Amino acid sequence: MGLVDAPDFLTLEETAAILRIGRNQAYELARVWRTTGGQRGVPVVEFGRLLRVPKAALLRLAGLGEPEGVDRAG
Repeated sequence: MGLVDAPDFLTLEETAAILRIGRNQAYELARVWRTTGGQRGVPVVEFGRLLRVPKAALLRLAGLGEPEGVDRAG
């Protein structure tokens, strides 16, 4: 599975596979995201006790998507 054709919300295991990092590293980066208020790490959202990574956030991090609220039309 590639990032572009991935579901809108990925598990940390799916994210780890896409980023080619280990599962533990993905969980650590999610922890960093939560403790730094989104300044560093892998962006995650909580659905109850579940953590999911928004595909749109990963696309932005990879430079493949536009940041929200940016109008490049002029």
